[in-house]
Amino acid sequence: MAGLIRKEDIARVRDAISIEDIVGDYVTLRPAGVDSMKGLCPFHDEKTPSFHVRPSINRYHCFGCGEGGDVINFLQTIDHLSFTEAVEYLAHKAGITLQYEEGNRRPQEFGRRQRLLDAHAIAEEFYTHSLQSRDAEIARTFLRQRGFGKEASEKFSIGYAPNEWRVMANLLRSRGFTEEELVRSGLVSQGKQGVYDRFRGRLMWPIRDLTGATIGFGARKLYEEDPGPKYLNTPETPIYRKSTVLYGLDLAKRQIARKRQVVIVEGYTDVMAAHMAGVDTAVATCGTAFGAEHVKIMRRVLGDIADPAAGLQLASGKSRGGEVIFTFDGDEAGRKAALKAFAEDQNFASQTFVAIEQSGMDPCDLRMARGDEAIRSLISSREPLFEFVIRSTLASVDLDTVEGRVYGLRSTAPIVAGIRDRALQREYARELAGWLGMNEREVFAAVSQAARMNRQNASNGPVPPQPAQPRRNILTDPIQRLEQQALEALLQHPYDVVTTGFDDLDGETFTVPALRAVHDVIRSVGGLTAFLDHLQVAEAEFGAGEQANQVATSRWTDSILDEAADVVKPVLTELMVAPLPQDDPEKIPHYARGIVSSLVRMGLTRQVGHLKAQLGRLDSDSQQYADTFRELLVLEEKRRNLSAVD
Repeated sequence: MAGLIRKEDIARVRDAISIEDIVGDYVTLRPAGVDSMKGLCPFHDEKTPSFHVRPSINRYHCFGCGEGGDVINFLQTIDHLSFTEAVEYLAHKAGITLQYEEGNRRPQEFGRRQRLLDAHAIAEEFYTHSLQSRDAEIARTFLRQRGFGKEASEKFSIGYAPNEWRVMANLLRSRGFTEEELVRSGLVSQGKQGVYDRFRGRLMWPIRDLTGATIGFGARKLYEEDPGPKYLNTPETPIYRKSTVLYGLDLAKRQIARKRQVVIVEGYTDVMAAHMAGVDTAVATCGTAFGAEHVKIMRRVLGDIADPAAGLQLASGKSRGGEVIFTFDGDEAGRKAALKAFAEDQNFASQTFVAIEQSGMDPCDLRMARGDEAIRSLISSREPLFEFVIRSTLASVDLDTVEGRVYGLRSTAPIVAGIRDRALQREYARELAGWLGMNEREVFAAVSQAARMNRQNASNGPVPPQPAQPRRNILTDPIQRLEQQALEALLQHPYDVVTTGFDDLDGETFTVPALRAVHDVIRSVGGLTAFLDHLQVAEAEFGAGEQANQVATSRWTDSILDEAADVVKPVLTELMVAPLPQDDPEKIPHYARGIVSSLVRMGLTRQVGHLKAQLGRLDSDSQQYADTFRELLVLEEKRRNLSAVD
C-alpha cells in the first residue's frame, strides 16, 4: 500500500528513542526498582502512582487503567496522533529519514501534526529574527521599559510580527505549505479576499508544549491604531488547546519536579519577570482561567502523590505533597480569581497557597519598581489558600454585630466542612472560632452540620450544596421537561434557534430553580445576541460556514461557563453534553427550533395571561390601562408570528 512506512524504519525509530525521555516530558518519573520508573498516570486521574515505565524494553503499563504499549503507542494516545504521525514525529526527533513502501513520501502527505509543528517552527524563527529589524524598535522599547534585555528575549524566544498583512502567509507558501494548512495552523486567518496574517505589528511569545515544541503564540498589541484586543492568542487548532497549555512549562518543568513547587502567575511578562528574578517554577495560563485540565498537567509534573501527610504544613513551611502557589493582583479582580482557584484546590495533594501583592502590582510591575528580591519575597510571603478564602468571605461581614457573626459562621462553615484533610479541617474550625469571636463548640457543630449537607449534595470538593441535577428529577413533569430540553437545544445549537425570540423570555418562564439560574447566566452574557456577535467574529476569521458556527458556539458557551457560579456550572455542563431526543443531523435544526419555540410560546402565554389579569384590575380610562393594553398587543403579535413560523 502506498505511503506505508517501511518496517525496518519503524524498528529503527523505536530503537533510537528512549521511552523514558519521551514519557518524562509529560510525567515526572521516579525510580521504582531495577530498570523501572513510575509516576502518576497521564491517562486517568489517580492519587498514587500506578504508571510504570521499563526503559530497557521501551514499554510502559499502567496498573490502574490498563493502558500500555511502546513509545509510539504512548504518543498516539496522549497527543491523539495516528500511527504514521507518531512515527514521523519520533523520526524527526531522532534525525532519521523515513522511507516509504513506494518511495519517499510527497511533502503534502507528511503527517498533519508535524506539518503544523514545522509551520510554527518557521514562524518562531521568523518572528525572533524580525525582533532585530529596524521596524521592531517599538517592540524592543516595550521590552526595555519592562526590564527585559537581550538575555530575557533570547531565553524566551521573544519575537516581533511585522505590521504587514501577508508576510507570514507568503513565507509559509514559499516553504510549500498549502492554503488549507495555513488556515489550520492558526497563523493566518481566512477573509473574504483570501488569507491574511493573524498577527500583525505585535510582540510575540511562542507557546510550547511539554516537549518544547512551539504550538501557538501569544501576541501583545504595540500600535495604538491597532483595533484588535490587547492580547491575541492562537485560536484552537489541532495542536493548540488553551485549556491544556501552560506558558513557560517547557522551561519550568524540571525545576518544578525538583523543587516540588509551581508558581502560577497571570501573564507572559509575569512569567518572564519571575524567572529572571530566580523564581524558575513560574507558569501562566494562556487566555483562560486555571482549570481542571491544568490541574492534571501540574499533578503529573509535580509528581503530586497523596499520602497520609499530604497537605499538612511542616515546620519548614513546605508540605510533603509540594506547593502550588497562585499569585494574583491585590485588587477585587485578583481576589475573585483567587476564590475561583479555590474550586480546584483539593485536586492537589500539594499544599495550595496564595501570594497577593497588596498594592495591586503584578510580578512584572513589582520587579520594575522594587527589583528581583521583591518577587522572591512575594512568593515567600504566601498564605494558605484555605485561610485566604475564609478570611475573604469574612471580610464582607460586620463581625462587630451578633447578626454579622452568625452570618459569617453560616457562610464559612461549608468551606471548612469541605476541607478533605480532617486534621486541617479541625485546625481551621478552631481558627474560625477565633476570627469570629465565637465558642469553639458552636463552630464545630456548625461545621459538622455543613459537612453532612455537603455529603448529601456533593460527591467531593469544598463547594456549597449543589442544586438537583435536572435530568434526575424533572423528567416526569412535561412542563419541566420542556424547559430542560429547550435549554439543551439552545446551548448545543444556538445558530438554529436565533429567530425564536428566546431573548425576550423572563426568568419567570422557568419553574425549576436550577434551570432559572441557567437562564439568568445566559441573559447575563447577552443571550443569543452575544452568540451572533461571536459568530460575526468567527466568520471574519474562518469565513461563513460550519467551522465558524462551531467556533462561535464554543466561545459563547465558554463565556457562559466563565460567568456562571460554581453551583450552576454542573447543571450547565450536563445540559451542554446531554444527548438530544433527535439524533438525525438533518432534523436537529428543526427539532431545536421547535422545542425552543414551544418554550417561548409558553412563556409568552404566561405573560399574556398576567397582563390580561392586570387589565381586569385597572381603570379602563387610565394611562396605565392604555400602556398595559399596548404591551399586551405586542406580546399577542409575537405569539402569532411565532406560530406562523412554526
